[in-house]
Order: sequence, then C-alpha cells, then structure tokens
Amino acid sequence: MDSPENRRRIMKNLIRSFVLCLAITAVPSYAAAPFPERPVRLIVPFPPGGGTDTLARILNKKLSEIWGQPVVIDNRGGAQGNLGTAIGAKARPDGYTVTLVIHGTLTINPHMYSDPGYNPIKDFAAVSGGTENWYVLVANPSVPAKTLKELIDLAKSKPGVLTFGTSASGPQLVGELFKLTTGTNLVHVPYTGAGPAVIALLASDVGLLISSPPAIVPHVKTGKVRAIAVFSKERNEALPDVPSALEQGYPELSDVPEWYGFAVPTGTPEAIINALNAGFVAALKDPAVQKSIRVLGMTPSPSTPQEFAKQIRFDYERWGKIVKAAGVKVD
Repeated sequence: MDSPENRRRIMKNLIRSFVLCLAITAVPSYAAAPFPERPVRLIVPFPPGGGTDTLARILNKKLSEIWGQPVVIDNRGGAQGNLGTAIGAKARPDGYTVTLVIHGTLTINPHMYSDPGYNPIKDFAAVSGGTENWYVLVANPSVPAKTLKELIDLAKSKPGVLTFGTSASGPQLVGELFKLTTGTNLVHVPYTGAGPAVIALLASDVGLLISSPPAIVPHVKTGKVRAIAVFSKERNEALPDVPSALEQGYPELSDVPEWYGFAVPTGTPEAIINALNAGFVAALKDPAVQKSIRVLGMTPSPSTPQEFAKQIRFDYERWGKIVKAAGVKVD
C-alpha cells in the first residue's frame, strides 16, 4: 500500500543512497590529487657555498622537471645548522616544506646543545637519504705538512698554535676525535658554513680545515689548498691522489662518514611522504645528477623513508655516546 509512511521510507533510502554515492566518488578524486600542486620549499640550514647548498642546487632542476613545480631553495644558516633545521621542524606538515638534513644536525647537535630548537626523532619524518661522503682534512699552503704524521709531529712541536676550522658539529667532532687519537692540541675555530670556512682557509685565517668534499675539492684541484687525508678506509674518487687515514696508519680516523638526506615535519601524510620519496629517488638515480654529485666527492645514497629513519636513529645513538665520551658541549 502506498501509504505516507512508505513514501517517507522510500525517500529516506533514496537520500541515503545518494549521499553514499557522493562519498564513494569523492574519495578516489581526493586520493588521486596530484602532488605537488605548487612550489616546494627546500630548506638548506647552511649558507651558500657548502656541500648542502651544492647538493640542493644539483637536485633543484631535476626535481622541478619531475614534479612539474619549482623547487625553491631557502638557505637558513646559523648555529651549526640548528636555525634552519628548527624552522623545518616547525613548518606545516603538508609536504611543501622539505628540510635538507645532515648527520650533524640530526644526530650530533641534539647532544651538544641543551636546546637545538627541535627533537630529531619526534619532530621529523624521514623522506630519503641523499648522499654519503667522508670528511677531508686540508691545509693552507703555509702549513708545512703533507701527511698525517708530519702534521701530528708539527702540532706536537707547537701545542695550541695550529688552528682548524669547521662549519658544523660533524667536522668539529671529527677534529676532537683527531686530537684525542693523536694526542695533539689544536685550536678549533667555528664558522657558520662551509663557504665562510673555505674563505678563511684561503685567507690563512686558519691553517687547517675539516670539510665535506664538495666545498674543497675544486680548491684542492687548483692547488690553492693541500689535502692531507680523507677520513675513510678508501680514497675518494674525486681526490684519487689523497691517501686515506687508514692508508696512513690511523684506523681510528678511517670510519667517520657524513650523510645528507631529506625530511619533513612529523604529521605529514604517508602518501605525501611517499610521493616526495619517489621524486628524490628518481632525481638521485638520474645519470647526469649522479655524475655531478660524484665529481664533487659525494656518493648518491637514495633510500626508502624507513631505511633513512633507521639510519637516523642508529647514528643518533652512536654519536650521542661519542659526544659524551669527548665531553664536547656548546652550551
């Protein structure tokens, strides 16, 4: 019987079915929305001229091609990378702000500073590894030492006289490890970035510099500075004539790698993290990009978000123990 009650029941079911259809059709539309839809900001927590900035600019063009959107490099140097990294940690978790992170900012600074402005484990979600490289010890030509042994002998004959510059906590800690291992007394001079540190070395404001390869390889090749050792087990292909620390008889100084990678604020949706990861991995695997990176002494190391997160946690624990043993505190 076509009663008013039956008509109401039929109308209610029709409305319910209509709403359900809208919901079903809306979900795939939302999920399929392209990312990114606007420019992506890449925070580099150091001034121009260093390894982080160089890597960002190598990747910039390729990422823009892959995503079809500009990638804007935002250099925010200060406090050994803490300033820019803290800005990245506090950004909106929507994937449009990515921070170039290094092992110093995420695994060393938190142990050296009472409050770096961020918690590397809680505030960041890993996106992908970027590169691996090993530090290089270089000298101004005025320093009369060509090998580690000659440098150590010189430093012991002039305690507290030789100076070494660094641009971040990673190379600073390597310098402290060098002093502990060799029983030498060198004076540390910190700089805000690799660019200013290299300028200081060229101007003889410091005698030595511990740096990632990109900042100093060009100056070594032109003869403006002298490379004494690579703190690794093997030689760097960008500096084939420079012996490793292991070759020179110092195994304690042969396993201090540095890595660069990419992270976003915690809370960024997993789908967006995966989209970012796909872009960075594709860029880092591009043959032209790889060639540009390797020429500067770095090794491309793209990874999954999970692999990079594991690396961060491992090195956070490892370097925490080293900082404590060395007794190095900035504040």
